[in-house]
Amino acid sequence: MDALADLLDGVRARGALFSQSIMAPPWAVRFENRSPLSVATMVRGRGWVVPAHGEPVALGTGDVAIVRGPDPYTVADRPDTRPTCLVHGADLCTTPEGEEFDEGALLGPRTYGDRPDAPDRLLGASYEVGGEVSRRLLSALPEVLVVPADDCHRPVTSMIAEEVVCRAPGQQVVLDRLLDLLLISTLRAWFDRPGTRAPSWYAAMGDPVVGRALRLLHDAPARPWTVAALADGCGVSRASLARRFTSLVGEPPMAYLTGWRIARAADLLRGGDATVASIARSVGYANTFALSVAFKRLRGVSPTEYRRALVAA
Repeated sequence: MDALADLLDGVRARGALFSQSIMAPPWAVRFENRSPLSVATMVRGRGWVVPAHGEPVALGTGDVAIVRGPDPYTVADRPDTRPTCLVHGADLCTTPEGEEFDEGALLGPRTYGDRPDAPDRLLGASYEVGGEVSRRLLSALPEVLVVPADDCHRPVTSMIAEEVVCRAPGQQVVLDRLLDLLLISTLRAWFDRPGTRAPSWYAAMGDPVVGRALRLLHDAPARPWTVAALADGCGVSRASLARRFTSLVGEPPMAYLTGWRIARAADLLRGGDATVASIARSVGYANTFALSVAFKRLRGVSPTEYRRALVAA
């Protein structure tokens, strides 16, 4: 497994919120559900993504936008159009005054709007993202990124647009898996676009030496790695690997490994009843004490304190 696959593995749709709006200008849909990660695409027509803090970004037909939350954002026909619809959750859309839309505004499953043949059709979906590993991916993204239609996986968006309006057994699972594929293909296309400020670890994966080193670390993070052992696995000298890895990734190999191990440990502490000792061994530390020292150095609290805070939250 590589670094991107590992980070995306923690970002999977589970009962994802889908909503579709079919409207004639002027229109503006404000997403208030405070999701940490959302996807929006214009199935037909054009629009603008207006984030909470940054500048509006144009969204053409077939373009896919990924918006990093949890701040609300708006998609509108024009950047200055006032919101006409607020999306609060899977089953709650209201007017700006807080009134729920009546049955006349419901055009079908998960679909609101003026009329079925209105010129603009917006499809939005939101993820619930949790865990330290997932946050490592989110931290690498801008508030809004847009991938043009020519670079998008069009069959996926078409399948989502068709699936979202029908009622069929297992539909939510199908939509979740399609959304996973849309997110992965969009992120990969965006990272590969010329001029994109992709995270250093992503660019480093294309290097024959450092890319192999990253795969080795992600495939077996619990292995007792040293720079020498990693260099041997990559077929280069210790000094050459250390210099090349630090230059491309932005930190030495063992520092990167420590950060990755602690992120995985934090997710294991969050996600189950495993003991701290067993978690320590699973991420490459000999015992609870060794994990606690590294964990507290990077997180400011011990693993036990971290878990206790999660339970209390």
